[in-house]
Amino acid sequence: MKLDHEVVIIGAGFSGIGAAIKLKQNGIDDFVILDGRDGIGGVWHVNTYPGVAVDITSFTYSFSFEPNPDWSRVFAPGAELARYAEHCADKYGLRPHLRMNTKVTAAEWDEEQHFWRIRLAGGRDLTTRFMITATGGLTQPKRPDIDGLADFTGAVVHTAEWDHALDLRGRRVAVIGTGASALQLIPAIADDTEQLTVYQRTPIWVFPKFDFALPAPVRRLFRAAPITQRSIRAVTTALSEVIMVAAISYQRDFPIVTRGIEAVCRRHLHRQVPDPALREKLQPGYGFGCKRPSFSNTYLKSFTRPDVDLETVGIERITPTGIRTRDGREQRFDVLVLATGFKVFEPGNLPSFPIIGRDGRDLGKFWETERFQAYEGTSVPKMPNLWMVLGPYSFTGNSWFAMIEYQTTHALRCITAARQRGATAVEVTQQANDEFFQQILRRQRHAVFFNSNCASANSYYFDAHGDAPFVRPSFTAEASWRARRFPMRHYTFREAV
Repeated sequence: MKLDHEVVIIGAGFSGIGAAIKLKQNGIDDFVILDGRDGIGGVWHVNTYPGVAVDITSFTYSFSFEPNPDWSRVFAPGAELARYAEHCADKYGLRPHLRMNTKVTAAEWDEEQHFWRIRLAGGRDLTTRFMITATGGLTQPKRPDIDGLADFTGAVVHTAEWDHALDLRGRRVAVIGTGASALQLIPAIADDTEQLTVYQRTPIWVFPKFDFALPAPVRRLFRAAPITQRSIRAVTTALSEVIMVAAISYQRDFPIVTRGIEAVCRRHLHRQVPDPALREKLQPGYGFGCKRPSFSNTYLKSFTRPDVDLETVGIERITPTGIRTRDGREQRFDVLVLATGFKVFEPGNLPSFPIIGRDGRDLGKFWETERFQAYEGTSVPKMPNLWMVLGPYSFTGNSWFAMIEYQTTHALRCITAARQRGATAVEVTQQANDEFFQQILRRQRHAVFFNSNCASANSYYFDAHGDAPFVRPSFTAEASWRARRFPMRHYTFREAV
């Protein structure tokens, strides 16, 4: 049977772009990239709310093989990440492989002939030997489950679905949520609103942001002598590894690191917020890292403005004209901004569409009943010829781009081995999967998630099982090394009969 493509990549964000580049670098050109949206860049194409920017330095948040000398700031604004995606697509010749506005609704494995049948919205099908899912983790906006939300008569907007026609000037605005998106949004809109009220369920740890504009001479230096930018990248990556990996995944091993970071954050809060009562409201009651922390020099300070209020009493319901809290008070608003994040490890996002593998295994139902698990964060038994860029326990917590590179390295090693052996089906063994999963569970006992009062964090790091599959308890260097060195005997190779 002639297949439509040798490889189908689902998702045209940076994960899909990285996978496509890796395919080309390995001499594989028969592939297509599918995305349901009208443009590439994934989260950076969709998230355009005021103030959106990277929350680790741009030197680290980029492909190691494609440094960008033209970042305007140490922490680049979102529009520059969208342009960087376009640049990568152009430079590496990905445009002919893109199929935008093409939504995948299901995928099913054909065991007899060893291929994936991918169903598309509108009733069309695509067939492919190998499939790489690059659908990301922060793509499905999560609306809050609050009574009365549908009855509000003013404007309602989620940060991930920002309406640029919405004028906030002179209006009373409520922001629901205080995660990473709200941290960027609130200072960006405070000057426009007449009154801004922020409804906080859980405070966020905020680290000072060492951000500044990169002047033209520095950018010229990066372009003329790339080693300078690579050297800075090495330093910022190491710092990110300490803050986002050592302090979180190895909290029990390096408690002094976590305590030191918490001290820095508390000092930052004290300097930004003189009022002790307000500081108390903004101080997390859980350990650093239970919930994704972030960097800002303006978020905490915003609450010292007379036109910005912080509300910590829980919301009882949304009324047609405002919000009523559990103490019976009601405030009127013109606009509700939902800064309530995304679905992550839960049905409807991972996987983002039904995937049916060998022996009828439904990947979503398997994870729902047997806990989220995947060998090296990328492949699952009874799911032949399928690799995930973001799978359970794939992301170390440092740079998303590092994960893209080691996950796609893993997938390409398998695809290349299958081609060399004339195999049509590649599947991780149950034993390899089980051993990796047990190792992960043992390692997680050292992580902050089970040692620092994380139950109060309301964190997307945790799933319905009480596990924390978003973060891999590993330094990035180890994850990269394992992607290049895992034993190929951990997979079985078969030919279609």
